[in-house]
Amino acid sequence: MTMSSSLRALVQPAAWLDGTTSRHPAGDVNAKSGAPLQLSADNAWVTLGGSPVRLLDFEEAVELIMQRSRPGRTPLAVASANLDHLQHFGAGARWAGILERQDTPEWLSLLDGAPLVRHVQGMTGRTWPRLSGSDLIGPILDRAELAGIRVGFLGGSEEVHTQVRSRLATSHPRLVISGFWSPARSELADHVASSSLATRIAATDTDILVVCLGKPRQELWIAEYGYQTGANVMLAFGAAVDFLGGRVRRAPAVAQNVGMEWAWRLALEPRRLANRYLVQGPEAYLRLLSVSSFGRESFAPRQQPQDYASKDLTDEGFSPLTSETDVAVIIVTYNNERDIPLLLKSLQGESREQSIKVIVADNSPGPSTLAALEGFSDVHAIATGGNLGYAAAINLAMQEIGAARSFLVLNPDLQVEPGAIRAMRHRMAISGAGVVVPLLKDDNGTVYPSLRREPTVTRAIGDAVMGSKLSGRPAWLSEMDFDNESYMHAHKVDWATGAALLIHRDVAQLVGDWDEDYFLYSEETDFMHRVRQAGWEIWFESQAVMSHSRGGSGTSLALNALMAINRIKYIRKFHTRPYSRAFRSAVILSALLRVPVTPGIGVLAAVLREGSWGELPHAEIYPEGVRVPAAIPTGTVIIPAHNEASVLRRTLDGLVPAMVGGTVEVIVACNGCTDDTASIARSYKDARVIEVEEASKTAALNAGDQVATRWPRMYLDADIELPLEALCATLELLGEGGAILCARPAYRYDFSGASWPVRAFYRARNRLPKPAESIWGAGVYAISRKGKARLPEFPSVAADDCLVDRLYSDKEKAVVQCAPATVRTPRTTGSLLKTLGRNYRSNVILRDVPGSHTMQTLRDLVGSVSGPRSAVEAGVYAAFALAGRLHARRWVGLESAAWESDESSRL
Repeated sequence: MTMSSSLRALVQPAAWLDGTTSRHPAGDVNAKSGAPLQLSADNAWVTLGGSPVRLLDFEEAVELIMQRSRPGRTPLAVASANLDHLQHFGAGARWAGILERQDTPEWLSLLDGAPLVRHVQGMTGRTWPRLSGSDLIGPILDRAELAGIRVGFLGGSEEVHTQVRSRLATSHPRLVISGFWSPARSELADHVASSSLATRIAATDTDILVVCLGKPRQELWIAEYGYQTGANVMLAFGAAVDFLGGRVRRAPAVAQNVGMEWAWRLALEPRRLANRYLVQGPEAYLRLLSVSSFGRESFAPRQQPQDYASKDLTDEGFSPLTSETDVAVIIVTYNNERDIPLLLKSLQGESREQSIKVIVADNSPGPSTLAALEGFSDVHAIATGGNLGYAAAINLAMQEIGAARSFLVLNPDLQVEPGAIRAMRHRMAISGAGVVVPLLKDDNGTVYPSLRREPTVTRAIGDAVMGSKLSGRPAWLSEMDFDNESYMHAHKVDWATGAALLIHRDVAQLVGDWDEDYFLYSEETDFMHRVRQAGWEIWFESQAVMSHSRGGSGTSLALNALMAINRIKYIRKFHTRPYSRAFRSAVILSALLRVPVTPGIGVLAAVLREGSWGELPHAEIYPEGVRVPAAIPTGTVIIPAHNEASVLRRTLDGLVPAMVGGTVEVIVACNGCTDDTASIARSYKDARVIEVEEASKTAALNAGDQVATRWPRMYLDADIELPLEALCATLELLGEGGAILCARPAYRYDFSGASWPVRAFYRARNRLPKPAESIWGAGVYAISRKGKARLPEFPSVAADDCLVDRLYSDKEKAVVQCAPATVRTPRTTGSLLKTLGRNYRSNVILRDVPGSHTMQTLRDLVGSVSGPRSAVEAGVYAAFALAGRLHARRWVGLESAAWESDESSRL
């Protein structure tokens, strides 16, 4: 049966179909030996570029499709294999192997595309026809009309559907059309909407469904929803509906015969097709040349699918650690008392469908996170004893959690949507994956691009130059997967952000501990690299959804530097020295390009100075007896804040446990602010916010004192990070009746990203005994009720801590030895000179207050020298001290209390 002349005119079939070129059915002569070439069932398949293709003649392909259009067999899905197909489904491609999985319809990929045809001719020694969907659709509709087979069309606009309906009414008046469906992109991206669409199609008893959604969307939709449509055959025929409707013209026969149909289509739709043919095409062609063979690989899952509803649906709750469960959940926390209850409540719902046990490994310095777990008696919590880092806490939890069939590592700022864990477990079973990751959504419901590709030099360069711009660039130029299509369908990935990972128990045992050398960042990249090395796969499951507030780790210059350096460490671990050097150069390039607009100068400095890497955030053990105070003492924290929007949040986050408990009142005194400082402060419902018109720190301190109601009172700069135990220990020391009137916690300088002279200055300062014993320099101090009587009101001076230090004798003040507050130093020499000048200017203003220690400081500086390096650093300290004094002379006589802040440390 040939197709009708009217339809032939519509689709313009290839020249050989019209009889203008010779045909070569199976059994023709082998061009190399002259002997007949017989293809058995075993060698009728070839693998082209990593994708299996069935070798058939035109009539054989049509006949096979028509045979399968009758019910009684596994649904058949048909795709055209061309370079675009290899780009999406070939070896190493994003969707590699997705069509060969057992949970999809049976796939028949037919030879299409001139490069593939020529390659197969070289492999087999004979000529094969191109079996494009646009050529096959005509004979299939002819046969369907005669046999009374119901045909439906999915994809294309409603306007095109109207044109197709009109033309088919003329060319095929007896063809039974079951329906036309024109879903929007948003409908195809939504699982519920797509499932509903498939159900509507099933209600029409469609035998052959022509799916024209474009590659790879049409194949992916069929793989996921094909069974649900009830169709016996699904034809992924791309633009066939546009050809049938006359919206797009086929290339002339001459262009088709010489393999230049792509150029014709490119000329018609350059904007849509330029990337496919000019960027992706060459990459796919290289894949064709390098990964082709006879036969095809078969897939067998490592485990068989099972019934996941293994519990009574009314039974909600977590199992004890002694039980072997379906899932063992591991959560690492650090000051997450606000987040953890929400996550656990969402997990409780999931425990109705599978047995779950939960362990929380708490890295927090204070008791609030563990206190927030008191309402969850079936959750096992352990205090790690320090800020051990993400990997170390996971390893500690794994030692405690006992036996389980899978392990789910979760960030504490997640919430698990219903059915997510079951969907991940199902994907693990049917795919044979060793690790499954879910779809993450931000608080506003948008998809967070969590999928990543293996770090390489070219990807590092691409990300350095283009960042998150040009998200449609080739995969070899971007580590992050920005493509929306990637987050709509399940598929294999290299790795994903470590917020949520379901790990098979065999993988957990085989791969072993997480690498603790990273502390934070890249530990999940390392773990999933070792998973792949062990022969297992990592899969993304789009139907497992979790919301992610992305507040767990925070951000700072030091953390940005740590992220960059851990990437270098990762590459060094798995690659050669020359490759690692090239990768480091790409990281340096990234930091260099971002110097003008971000804290790139700090990251650049850290990457260049490998000797400074040990100064970045790392594992810390908390001092004995300090980590978890029995209770939080009462008191007030007053934070003067002038345009501190960039740093205030990280300061307030550390105070949340004290605020929530109600024992400590936190007052943010916004003075002269022109940014979002006040609105950020008000986002913390337990903080009190007052506003002072004058941009003056001392005015802010006095305003805070006027509204404060509790004692002792701590005065905290808005850019200082104060651990909870430091707050508790300091307030407790200054309780009623004590001999100590003024105190501050220990502190440490964070000078990551600072210039070498600045670092040398603060290293020398760290060796001086006087700063370590004084109240000034930490950006935080506290005064008891009795001590405040000596300072009823703060005078108009910039260095209030210097004033306070001179008001009390050595016996009346103390430095509390506890987990230290973090003080970020200036990053540049100019900023340091400005800071020192302000301090020395205050000394001039405070000349009537006794306590100058210039000569003693000089003697201590000389005494601190123990070698060449310390001598150089002492010289730098002295030079800055002198320059700061000279800088301060310009301000003599100007006693304005305007608050000058160092902006370089606030980036």
